[in-house]
Parts: sequence; C-alpha cells; structure tokens
Amino acid sequence: MTADVGRIPVMVPWLGEEEAQAAADAVRSGWVAQGPRVAEFERAFAARVGAGHGVAVSSCTTALHLALTVLGVGAGDEVVVPSLSFVATANAVRYTGAVPVFADVDPRTANLTPQTVDAVRTPRTRAVLLVHQGGVPADADGMRAACARWGVPLVEDAACAVGTSAGGRPVGSGALLAAWSFHPRKLLTTGEGGMVTTDDAQWAARMRRLREHGMNVSAAERHAAGKPVLEAYLETGFNYRMTDIQAAVGLVQLGKLSEMVARRRELAARYEKLLADIPGLEPVRDPAYGEGNFQSYWVLLGEDFPVGRDELLAVLSDAGISARRGIMAAHLEPAYAGHPAGPLPVTELISGRSLILPLFHTMTEAQQDRVVDALRDAAVTR
Repeated sequence: MTADVGRIPVMVPWLGEEEAQAAADAVRSGWVAQGPRVAEFERAFAARVGAGHGVAVSSCTTALHLALTVLGVGAGDEVVVPSLSFVATANAVRYTGAVPVFADVDPRTANLTPQTVDAVRTPRTRAVLLVHQGGVPADADGMRAACARWGVPLVEDAACAVGTSAGGRPVGSGALLAAWSFHPRKLLTTGEGGMVTTDDAQWAARMRRLREHGMNVSAAERHAAGKPVLEAYLETGFNYRMTDIQAAVGLVQLGKLSEMVARRRELAARYEKLLADIPGLEPVRDPAYGEGNFQSYWVLLGEDFPVGRDELLAVLSDAGISARRGIMAAHLEPAYAGHPAGPLPVTELISGRSLILPLFHTMTEAQQDRVVDALRDAAVTR
C-alpha cells in the first residue's frame, strides 16, 4: 500500500499482498475465530519482545485491563499513570474501579520517571502504569528498581513500542506485564488487536481464561479434543478475543518489523537533519539509554515560534499535509473534568505545543521535503 500522491497522510500502514494472502488462507481454513494462528502469533510475538508468554486480545486497552485485573487492582486502589497519554491508559484503571493518579513526565522523553511517580504516590498506590510514549523508550530499568523499593508492581503500556529497545534489549524484555497495540497507527498492525506479555505462566493462563468469558477450556481446545468437553466458567470474564484472521496478518507483519523500524529510523534521522535550521522547533530524539521505533515523529514548538500549534496544523492542512496534535493530556479532557490532578506543567507544555508530523514506511524524500518546506515557510513568513 502506498500513500496518495496528493495529500500526505500522517500514517499509512505497510500492508501488501502477503497480508492479504494470509488473511485469505485463514478464511479458507474454516477457522476464523480465535484458534491455531492466534496461538502461533502469541508464541512468535513473545519471542520477539523477549517475554515468556503472550496473550492475544482485542486491543491494547483490553490488554491493560487484564494486566491490572490479574494484579488484583480494584475499588479503593490508586494507580499512577501519565496524563500525557492516549485516554485509554487512564480509562483502563477506571475499568477496575480504581482511581488513576496523574504524574508529570520528563521533558526530554515525555515519559514518567521515578521522581515524578514518587511525587504523587500514596499508601493507596497499588500499581504504576509506565507508558513508552510514541515509541520513545521509558527508563524501565530505573522504574522497575524504584517500584521494587516501594513494593508496587509495574505494568508497561508498550502500545506504541514494538521494535523499540532500551539497555540493548527489546522493550518488554523482563517486564512484569506489558500491553501492546496492533492498531493501524502502530508499526505492526492487525487492523485492531493487542497483546499482553509476561514471564508468569499462571498469569498468562488466567488472562487466557478471562479473555474468553472465564472458561476453563478454550473453544480451540474443545475442538481439538475430538470428543464432547463440558466447559466450566470459573470467574466473571470478558470477550477480549483476537481472531485467526487478525493473527494471520500479524504473523506476516512481525516478519517485516525489523525492516519497518530501520526505515522509520532512517526517515527520522533525515527529518532531524532537515529541521535543524528551523528555529523554534525541538524534534523528538532517542534517549541515551535506548532507541525508539519512531512510531510517532513529533516536534515541540518553542515560545518564539511565529505561530501556535493549532494554527500550524491548519497551515499544514492547507498545504495538503495531514499532521496531528501532539500527545493528549487526559486530565484536560471532558471525561476527566473534576478528576483530581495536581500541577502537571511539563505534561501541559508538551500537549499544548507539540504536533505529530507524517512518517510512514513508504514515505518518499519528496513528501518529506514538502513537510519540511511547509514548516520552514511558517517559521519565516508569519
């Protein structure tokens, strides 16, 4: 799939004939619900991110919900989260009956730090939810060490971070629980879908039950038994399953992941070089301890930039360029009106003065030049 030659989109998933053939093969197999391809995708994905087990689900949001559920998070508990994240991060906490507590982020990485979490944690803190924002790796090692000192479990929201590394290891390696997204805005897509990874076999087994209404034996296992199997429902569960059609596409995408990451990093490096002479723009960069996948390429507008973020989005749109506002701040959304939130100055700065530029695997240098030229014109002529 290639982008339209006219308007430049912010993202185009890299899908082709291989994915179409894999999906068609799943349809022709007669097994289109959760089945053998899901199990294969779980094993392959877990191995790719350095985890012992993968549990495929319907979205990253449901993955987060299951992760918090197996930790026993519930009513009366607090979970520290960044406000600077897609609203699903905080919503997953609310699903359990617990209260999301918003912490500020590091201005360089847009991620939580042990210091920002420590500033808001209380005796009711039951977990910390660390986001690897936009594919920029958070300092998971530092946060894991801090959470160990506090006696608080750490869940990693790696929705955007497949292919990202930190400390020379894939994000997700060594994580207690990590949640992943396969939405089309992500590098690896199955249309919709998600995954939980963990090294804990018991948690993985329970999450597999919970995603399928709490059944003690899956539909695939009943089919494979070749004789009547009477299932039992061990606890109240959910319908969070992935289909074999999605998993078939995911397996093909997983095989292309390294190439996708390399191409996005190449384009990101070119962006940084081209943007270097435009004053008032600060591009996202790798932290010293890791390498991002550049799932999103955002720039932060300085106070001296001639136009504001929203006006710049309109300027780019008029030039045929689709950009997006930067990472949202959940505490500023109507859904969280009245929800307690302390001072979050870095969050509000990044959310209010950042925008996401087009970046996708099939992006051409000519398209990238158009984006940079439009930014340069806005910086000089307004």
